[in-house]
Amino acid sequence: MADEAELREQFTEAFEGADYPISSPMDLVPALPNGPGTTFESGDFSMTAMELNTKLSGGDFPYDNVDAFVDDIIEDLKDQDYL
Repeated sequence: MADEAELREQFTEAFEGADYPISSPMDLVPALPNGPGTTFESGDFSMTAMELNTKLSGGDFPYDNVDAFVDDIIEDLKDQDYL
């Protein structure tokens, strides 16, 4: 099972370098250490940033800061039973 706190930390580290506010997922790509291939892993959870983008609901853009964005990612992953 995936550890929510561990994933939250990974998402925050990966996305905090984006130039906020962000208005689309494409605004995040330059901040990612390995671009769209950046992988997030915890327990049996493993997903690239590109896979996240295709599996999540699309978010509530724009986001003013990394915490609001990561909160929505976590909630969306819970809603879809990934967490």
